[in-house]
Amino acid sequence: MKSTGVVRRVDDLGRIVIPKEIRRTLRIRDGESLEIFVDREMIALKKFSKMSNMEEVSKELVDIINDVINKNVFVTDRDKFIAVAGSLKKKYLDKNISKYLEKMMGDRKNIVEKTISEIELLDNEKENGSYIISPIIMNGDAIGLVIVISDKTGLGQIEEKLATVIAQFLGKYVEE
Repeated sequence: MKSTGVVRRVDDLGRIVIPKEIRRTLRIRDGESLEIFVDREMIALKKFSKMSNMEEVSKELVDIINDVINKNVFVTDRDKFIAVAGSLKKKYLDKNISKYLEKMMGDRKNIVEKTISEIELLDNEKENGSYIISPIIMNGDAIGLVIVISDKTGLGQIEEKLATVIAQFLGKYVEE
């Protein structure tokens, strides 16, 4: 663990302020939850993701769907790609999602682009293909995305339904 060189005082209510630069770098938004870990004399804060316990299930799901439809399939949490199957796996797994995808998550709508066009998956990193984006909703909050991308052939209703079903399944599974 590296030191930032930043020192903060604890106020009389036990609060500290995380500097804006660190919040921006780690993509910590106002109102977001942080998980607290203690190790001997060290306190560590980690962004809390409701999808973190879903990584294994998500990986199994995207692998199965990829085997069936032979398309790139992604699952994200609010910040990064947590499961990827297909030819783009090494390029995107565990990378931070783009601002564009963050906006799509916030819009909470299915996006279907049936023609080959650009999609920005990472900031300043685009892929060409037809795509489907389906938000994962839990208790009214968007907590991630399911994305299906095809670089050769168009996507149809089957892929759209699969993306929606995966998103609904993950949203319900996280609630429990």
